[in-house]
Amino acid sequence: MNYIAAYHTDVGLTKKTNQDSLGIKIIETDLGQAAFGIVCDGMGGLAKGELASKEVILAFLNWFDRTFVEEVRNNTFDEESLNGQWNEIIQKQNKRLGDYGSENHLQLGTTITAILLFKDKYHIVHVGDSRIYQMTNNYVYQLTKDQTFIAREIAAGRMTVEQSKTDPRRSVLLQCVGASNVVEPEFSTGVIMPNTVYMICSDGFRHQITEDEMLEKIGPNSVKDENGMKNGCIYLTELVKQRRETDNITVGLIKTA
Repeated sequence: MNYIAAYHTDVGLTKKTNQDSLGIKIIETDLGQAAFGIVCDGMGGLAKGELASKEVILAFLNWFDRTFVEEVRNNTFDEESLNGQWNEIIQKQNKRLGDYGSENHLQLGTTITAILLFKDKYHIVHVGDSRIYQMTNNYVYQLTKDQTFIAREIAAGRMTVEQSKTDPRRSVLLQCVGASNVVEPEFSTGVIMPNTVYMICSDGFRHQITEDEMLEKIGPNSVKDENGMKNGCIYLTELVKQRRETDNITVGLIKTA
């Protein structure tokens, strides 16, 4: 499988700093291309959210550049050990950021949502409410589940989707890296589909637009190259801002050939 990618990030309308961080990499291997995408959304209400998101991004990119590349080169990459490696990174970062916060009398945290596409499978690790979507010609499918108060209430039947849109607790997370005593990442895997866009985004990108609008502007039929993907990301980001989204806005796309 071959890949092309694009991304866009914006501080948004009201924030002074962009606490989102993003990384996307595509490499050539003897077993074909591999792609890795990650978004971390630093907690808007917590101090140093941009530091938390940056540190977690760097830890995962270091894993990709070193551990993953070495395992592929030596033909020792093991799907079963991947979740353990990712969990170890998250637990170390959770303790590291928690210790930093205690020492400096502040609280900092971040979501983490990442996807690895290699050979015929994708692998996802997820904490918080950033999202990964799979977009084909005809539909948009959310591959991650929000770990939020309102998502839990909707699942339990105590709140409707319409009620959740205006609920003041909309951004309350059940866990995040750096500010939770215990972090339990969610792992998932699936088969990579051809001519498909895998989209990774912070919650600020998705609040004000519909899945149909996503499909129209950045779906596989709408984006043929990196420039088209980039322009689609920018268009939707500006649309989100026109609709008065107040959060930072980040989106990354990985398209399969």
